[in-house]
Amino acid sequence: MLKCWLAGIALAASFTASAAEEIQLHVFSGGANQRPDLIRKIFDDYEHKHPGVKIQLETGGATSELQRQYLSTVLSAKDSTLDLLALDIVNPAQFSAAGWLEPLDAYLGAGKEKRLKEYLPAYARSNVIGGKLVALPFVADAMFLYYRKDLLEKYKQPVPKTWDELASVSRKIQEGEKGNLQGLSFQGAAIEGAVCTFLLPYWSQGKELQDANGKLSLDKPAAVRGLKSWLSLVDQGVAKKNTAEVTTGDTVNEFKAGKVLFGINWGFAWDRFQQDKDSAVRDKVGVAVLPALAGGKSASCIGGWQWGVSAFSKHKAESVRLAEYLSTPEVAKYLAVEGSLLPVYPQVYTDPDVVKAVPWFASAGPVVQSARSRPVSPRYSEVSDKIRTVTHAALAGATSPEQAVDDIESGLVRVLR
Repeated sequence: MLKCWLAGIALAASFTASAAEEIQLHVFSGGANQRPDLIRKIFDDYEHKHPGVKIQLETGGATSELQRQYLSTVLSAKDSTLDLLALDIVNPAQFSAAGWLEPLDAYLGAGKEKRLKEYLPAYARSNVIGGKLVALPFVADAMFLYYRKDLLEKYKQPVPKTWDELASVSRKIQEGEKGNLQGLSFQGAAIEGAVCTFLLPYWSQGKELQDANGKLSLDKPAAVRGLKSWLSLVDQGVAKKNTAEVTTGDTVNEFKAGKVLFGINWGFAWDRFQQDKDSAVRDKVGVAVLPALAGGKSASCIGGWQWGVSAFSKHKAESVRLAEYLSTPEVAKYLAVEGSLLPVYPQVYTDPDVVKAVPWFASAGPVVQSARSRPVSPRYSEVSDKIRTVTHAALAGATSPEQAVDDIESGLVRVLR
């Protein structure tokens, strides 16, 4: 199957070497959600086509925060062990500013602009830092509204377009299910997902956190309304009281167990709901764009992974060629069919083979294409720490929405300037 999908991939340049000149590339591919099993198969195919190259795969870090910490430790030491790095979409600006990524422009030459135009625009933009291309898009992601389509059909309820509608639908179905159902699960723990929790209702009001120059442009009343919208869902019993402790994995497990009507989570969750042996919701799940605040427009939080070449690699050219191979429509199609990983190429969402294998991609495409980037900053770690810890505190009732927004403003004004 793999050779069928990958046959005929044209590389920008080819590399051959004798056995005596064998190149060893060390690749960090992230955690389990990035499907290292499938990446290994792609690497096996690459090695078959390039007998002078051997690829060592390294995995680790259950969350993007842990992966960022690990890579930061390795790269800050100027360690040349790793050649190619799978990076969360929020990392390129930070890693590039630190001098940890090799710019790719000179390696791609005149074909760079053509390649960038083929990707979903958000991914092309996120990997160009200071006018330099520092990584190649690999896998897309976004936050989705997962819902129990069987229960919406049973109670003849629509897929909600606003958070108020979601609350109304949830209460009606919760009443019908005798209180044995949580209306909505979303991330309130002080994790990266809480950054998106803060931004989703804020963005849906048409607001931006940064201006065109990257400076803070926080609309405080809109931010307060956003936090209050989440607290209102808790107060109404739609979301549970300890939402401030909910992690990404908690939402997956609660929804998978059939205990949740609506769940906000990333694309990887679909396979957990559909494929896990202990899933109670197999064939009962729908996917939709996220609701907006009344009068607003839906906005999702973009995620995804890119391949960056370590500035300290001893095999930069060979690493770039491997990154080019990994960042092709053919590889994207293989990962979509075999692993339900979202592609960074718009045409793959409507490819007949892909739609047949993963029908939900027909709904996923519009969500990914409308998703927005978290703040782009070389100091993103500080941005993330401030937003997620304060959002967690507000959801826990440790601070008011007004004070929380004041804290976010005071923390970010020094970073996004």
